[in-house]
Amino acid sequence: MIEIINLYKSFSGQQVLNGLNLKIADKELIAIIGQSGGGKSVFLRHLIGLVKPDSGSIIIEGVDITRVSRKELDLIRQKFGVVFQGGALFDSITIYDNVAFPLREKLKLDESQIQQKVRELLEDVGLSGIEKKYPAEISGGMKKRVALARALVVEPKIVLFDEPTTGLDPILLRSIHHLIIDTHRKYSFTGIVISHDIPEIFEVVDRVAFLYKGRIAEIGTPEEIQNSSNPISRQFITGKLDDSIKIL
Repeated sequence: MIEIINLYKSFSGQQVLNGLNLKIADKELIAIIGQSGGGKSVFLRHLIGLVKPDSGSIIIEGVDITRVSRKELDLIRQKFGVVFQGGALFDSITIYDNVAFPLREKLKLDESQIQQKVRELLEDVGLSGIEKKYPAEISGGMKKRVALARALVVEPKIVLFDEPTTGLDPILLRSIHHLIIDTHRKYSFTGIVISHDIPEIFEVVDRVAFLYKGRIAEIGTPEEIQNSSNPISRQFITGKLDDSIKIL
C-alpha cells in the first residue's frame, strides 16, 4: 500500500527526516513510536502531501506522490482519513454536521444517504443519539470518537492517527485503542498510528516502527520490539535512563 524510499527533510538547517525507509502493507495497522520532536508528525504530513520532501519518494498504491500534479494529489488524498491529535472538530456546527462534512465535500449523496451513514458511524463508535450536540457539550474522549467517525465516514483506504489518545486517562486510552481495533476489523483500512502510549500501543497494532534521528531504527512485531536487544530501543521502551546512551 505505502512505500517510503530515502526520505529527507530539513527545516532551517535542522535535519528532521534523514533517509527514512518504510514499507506498509495493505490493511496493516502499524505504530510509529519515537521521542518527542523526532519527526513523527512531520512524517504524517509528508504522507498526505502537506509537506514536500527535500528528496526521496512516497509511493501510495504505486504512485509517487512527490511527482504528481496538484490535481492528481487531491485525488490521492481522497484515499486518506485523518484523526488529529485534538480531534479538530468544528465548534460552530453540530456533531452530525461534523461527521457529515466529508460526505458533503467529497461525495454526491442526498441528505437521506448522508443521515444513514452518519448515524451508522456514530453507532460504530458508541455515540448514538448525540447528533444534535455541539463539540463543547461533549467530553474529550467523546470528541476523539467523533473525530474517528468523521475520518471513517467516507470509507478511506488509509487512516492516519496522530497521537489519538493524547490527554486521556488510562481507562479512556484503552477505550480508544479498542475502538481502533474494532473499526480496523470492520472497515479494513491501512492504519498508521503515531503514539507515545507504551506499552499499551503494543496490544493494538500488527507492527511497530521506532523512529530515531529521522530514520527507522528498528521495526518488527510488538513482541519483537519489546524483546529487542537494541540498547536505544530498550531505553526508549522501558523509560529507564542509561547514561552511556545518548537518545536525545
